[in-house]
Amino acid sequence: QVQLVESGGGSVQAGGSLRLSCAASGRTFSNYAMGWFRQAPGAEREFVAAISPSGGRISYADSVKGRFTISRDNAKNTVYLQMNSLKPEDTAVYYCAAIVRVWMAVPSTRSGEYDYWGQGTQVTVSS
Repeated sequence: QVQLVESGGGSVQAGGSLRLSCAASGRTFSNYAMGWFRQAPGAEREFVAAISPSGGRISYADSVKGRFTISRDNAKNTVYLQMNSLKPEDTAVYYCAAIVRVWMAVPSTRSGEYDYWGQGTQVTVSS
């Protein structure tokens, strides 16, 4: 069983920044591919960013490329999402997720491949 706990959400004005953190339980965090997804009201959950177990491979959604940065600290069992130049359309509940059952060198963009999910943290960007 893996537990994921997100933090760092909040309310900011457009153009501002936030840094989300996701702390994971488990002794083999360095084997997990990690991802961030988001879900806006009335919308489906969508991929934001993902990172391989070593951190060497990263993927971003086109909508956040150049503004968001995903990173991880395996010594702290934590993955981060630095969000800059935030826009009102970034408003959503942000979830971190882990792929645990298989070792995945290339981070997946598909939510169905993730085994564990956090409870989510709200990000609200006002214009």
